[in-house]
Amino acid sequence: MRMARRNRKYAVPGVAQGMQAFKAEVMKREGYAVDPNHPDDVKYEVAKELGVPLQPGDNGGLTTESVGQIGGKIGGSMVREMVRLAKEQLANKDQL
Repeated sequence: MRMARRNRKYAVPGVAQGMQAFKAEVMKREGYAVDPNHPDDVKYEVAKELGVPLQPGDNGGLTTESVGQIGGKIGGSMVREMVRLAKEQLANKDQL
C-alpha cells in the first residue's frame, strides 16, 4: 500500500511532473536510491537514515517534528540545488 501523496498546488500550472523529476535527480545526486517513477518514495530512505519509523500507510503516531525532519532534508536539498542553478545562470548571464 502506497501513502497517498498530498495534492500539491504549484504557482505555475503544469510543473508537477518536472518538480518530481527534479526531486529524483537531486536526491539521486545526494546518494539516495530513487525510483524515477516514484520519486516520493525516497522519503522512506531518508526517514530510515534519520531514525524516523515512517512506513507506507498510517503514520498518525509520528510527531510533526519527525515528519518535518524528512521533508526538510528533501526540500532543503532541492532548494540548495535551485539556488546553485540560479547563481550559475546569473554568472553565465553576466559573461554575455
